Amino acid sequence: MDSWLLELRFKKEILKDSKLSETFMNGLVEAVHLIMDGGRVVFKNNNDYVNQGFTVFIQEPNISSVLIQGTRDGVLTFDLHLLSVVEPEVFDQKVLAFHNKLVKHEGIVRRETSEFEPMGRIKRGRKFSPYERTTTGLVIEHDFDKLVFDGKSSYQTVRILHSMQFGNCLVLDNDMNLSESDLPYTVAITGGGREDYRGKNVLILGGGDGGILHHLRDKGARMITMIDIDRMVVDAAKIHLRGICGDAMDKEEGDNYKIIVGDCVPHLKKFAAEGQKFDYVINDLTAIPISLEPTGSFWDFLRLILSLSIDVLEDDGKYFTQGNSSNMRDALRMYEEQLNKLEVKVSFTKETVCVPSYHELWVFYTLWKSAQS
Repeated sequence: MDSWLLELRFKKEILKDSKLSETFMNGLVEAVHLIMDGGRVVFKNNNDYVNQGFTVFIQEPNISSVLIQGTRDGVLTFDLHLLSVVEPEVFDQKVLAFHNKLVKHEGIVRRETSEFEPMGRIKRGRKFSPYERTTTGLVIEHDFDKLVFDGKSSYQTVRILHSMQFGNCLVLDNDMNLSESDLPYTVAITGGGREDYRGKNVLILGGGDGGILHHLRDKGARMITMIDIDRMVVDAAKIHLRGICGDAMDKEEGDNYKIIVGDCVPHLKKFAAEGQKFDYVINDLTAIPISLEPTGSFWDFLRLILSLSIDVLEDDGKYFTQGNSSNMRDALRMYEEQLNKLEVKVSFTKETVCVPSYHELWVFYTLWKSAQS
């Protein structure tokens, strides 16, 4: 089923006269026939229009329905619902013609600005949802046309969906993680193209999509160690995210890289105990949590990873990580406050990058030990 939501304003004085109200409602019902050939009125309230406004429900069984509501404040809404019998694209044109006719109705109030265009149809009842809520609460519709992979690991729901615009997209726990078009993310989290990796020892935390490994593998690093906890993500990426990882993960160990599938925390503790150091630590595990205070398990995990990473970082090394949306200023501020509380003093810079599939500007951090800055 698909739905269209239309909104206009009408002269609320109409509600003060029952005959005017009836005439106005009948005109709206008649206009509905532009989009419904055989619809009939199933419900219509017939009294107290001044205090209650009016409600009309029209139905064409097994094909479509329309709910018309006029509030006492003069807001007029149409909720149009179409079952799968008719092509939605055809109905799109009918809805537009219907809206254009309504705007010209003498009972409709002209807006101070141009009239709102009808909202695009809401896709409902699909096998997978094309909608995602951004960190700022904006609901966006992706152009997903196929579910490529669907699984549930011990850690998260793992889905890969195909977007006509962005290619295959990795979606973890219903959150957009990375698409085949998101090279700007990978470039930003590896230093923005400003670093020389030749001869360096690199540690990647997370990165199961293989993008960072693929990006760095041929840049002359002495050794790249990648640790990701989720075998399902790694295996699915090898097959379905070739635009991100290329052939970087076809073998899980090469001349200058090694992929470890497991929890990075015990490995970080082991590296620290053995005195192993890295020139670069790249944290691709999770974004900065969004909360009112820097408390809770997500913040505890973030602080743990940050502290352990600094422990294994060379004195002149650099730590790269994503932050969050540039609009999440409070979360970013709290994160920066946590940096100032580390036992080892660090300095940092940040940059804001447009990541295509995120539909948001995203913040990335570079940290280093202050004593060597």
